[in-house]
Amino acid sequence: MTVLDVRRDEEALTLTLVAEFDAPPARVWQVWEDPRQLERWWGPPTWPATFDRHEFRPGGRSAYYMTGPDGTKAHGWFEFTLVEAPDRLEFNDGFADQSGMPTDTIAPTHAVVTFEAAGDGTRMTVLSQFTSLDQLQQMAKMGMEEGLTLAMGQIDDVLKD
Repeated sequence: MTVLDVRRDEEALTLTLVAEFDAPPARVWQVWEDPRQLERWWGPPTWPATFDRHEFRPGGRSAYYMTGPDGTKAHGWFEFTLVEAPDRLEFNDGFADQSGMPTDTIAPTHAVVTFEAAGDGTRMTVLSQFTSLDQLQQMAKMGMEEGLTLAMGQIDDVLKD
């Protein structure tokens, strides 16, 4: 398992996931940049993702859906606010309706992803920032921590190709 640590900080309204990979930062960066690689790990193994749109640049948007074992589709979106290859990216991450339009059911989170050389590999830190304690707790009840951990655990297989 590549995930080293998952920390929820209710005072700071954050969830931090730290993982290490046996590949240089530029290669790990590609699993975010390339939508076909992103599809192979974004979402838990039983909820694979399909990206219909992926504009990997500041101001760019992504639209995706994850398909559950029973065929249920959960739609989401990203809006990139910072893209500094291969060191850092930031984006807002939210839920969408069936047509891919953002919903206001749950406020978007803001993610900060950093990539640091760690020996011959990469340490990737994903910091999710929430707007309120209620939002953080609601996302935790929905399985965000477990889902992210399972998703990140799939990156090693993507890096082999």
